[in-house]
Amino acid sequence: MLTQEIIIVILAAGKGTRMKSNHPKVLHFLGGKTILEHVIETAQSIKPKKIILVYSDQKKPVLSNTYNIPIQWIIQKKPQGTGHAILLAIKKISDNTEILVLYGDVPFISPVSIKKLQKSKKQSKISLLTAKVKNPNGYGRILRKKGKVISIIEDQDASNEQKNIKEIYSGIFIAQSKDLTRWLKKIDKKNEKQEFYATDIIALAHLEGSFIKTIEPLNYEEILGINNKLQLSNLEKIFQKKQINKLLINGVTIKDPSHFIFRGTLQHGQNVEIDTGVILENNVILGDDVKIGPGCIIRNSSIDSNTNIQAYTIIENSKIGKGCIIGPFAHLRSNTLLDRNVHIGNFVETKDTFIKNESKVKHLSYLGNSEIGSKVNIGAGSITCNYDGANKFKTIIGDNVLVGSNTQLIAPIKIAKNTTIAAGTTVTKDVNTPCLVYNTKEQKYKKNWMRSKKIIKKN
Repeated sequence: MLTQEIIIVILAAGKGTRMKSNHPKVLHFLGGKTILEHVIETAQSIKPKKIILVYSDQKKPVLSNTYNIPIQWIIQKKPQGTGHAILLAIKKISDNTEILVLYGDVPFISPVSIKKLQKSKKQSKISLLTAKVKNPNGYGRILRKKGKVISIIEDQDASNEQKNIKEIYSGIFIAQSKDLTRWLKKIDKKNEKQEFYATDIIALAHLEGSFIKTIEPLNYEEILGINNKLQLSNLEKIFQKKQINKLLINGVTIKDPSHFIFRGTLQHGQNVEIDTGVILENNVILGDDVKIGPGCIIRNSSIDSNTNIQAYTIIENSKIGKGCIIGPFAHLRSNTLLDRNVHIGNFVETKDTFIKNESKVKHLSYLGNSEIGSKVNIGAGSITCNYDGANKFKTIIGDNVLVGSNTQLIAPIKIAKNTTIAAGTTVTKDVNTPCLVYNTKEQKYKKNWMRSKKIIKKN
């Protein structure tokens, strides 16, 4: 069991100029969260004493999540290389602390490989994560003599012979704080970039007679870094493939895996079916027997069992009950809450709306800031007029109300249960008792009026 105190240093101070963006490289998104957040979450899983994050003089990164283990932010005002960045991070760390160095642009490193690296450190003063690859271009090469690591040469400083070496350095290593500090204080900037390379400490460790241990990650993808949009795109494909394979193995039917995008987390039941072109983002929950039609986008929402989401529907920050039918071409916006067996039809938009059991809004309607009772039928083209240009107001509709087509409900307004509103009516006042509401020049009421009942034909 690994019990020695460990601090993780994440280097994220690179300018990221090859990204051709005014956003810091590590704040570009991969699989629904920033590249940096992937690394932080892995670091958190190791349960270090703390995490030190080194960033540049650009704006301090804003993280979307809060973390249990504290993060200390260290600014590297001038880009003077990885060696300088690490020295800034550890200058006040006690000598008996182990330092694990990760990179903010290497998002796939796994906790398993890190723990292997930690374990190997017991056999040496410093342990490196390395790999043998077919194409080592861009990486520092591991130089050995009689099998022992003696130094690392950066790609841009390597000779033609050294460039042929296939064993590369990931940049990830673990060492004792006192050793690391001593080595870093001895390195210089005599290289092509005129920077303090952290890789130079390996030669110093070798000259002291230290044994340098190397460990390979579980797979090569773990050490892939991101320096440009092409590499970001390639890693996104890797991430998507891994996520989709997990879902398929766990029983989700994905009809066209090559045209399904998943950025976030998914909790799902049995017999879930996802058609082509679907995008799931953030935290999504799908119950048993949920069907999602082609082209749908679902963000940060939960959908209960036996619900059918039809083609090209967008659902955001909403909660959908059991047995609902949504779409096609519906848009459920933030804080939409649907009870059981609700039917939302084509070209219907909702926001900040609660719709109770067995109600229907089937065509071309907008419901905002609303509370809709059970067994309500909203006719085509009807809307809640909830905004006066400055403030928003609520519409409350009781159970078993029939709202005719092309009705405008001017909020704030309440409609009593069992009321019928005639097509084309503009409702401006509360309806407190069940009746027929209609307009000519002014709103009128017909009391003691009964709605027609459906004729059930007998066989």
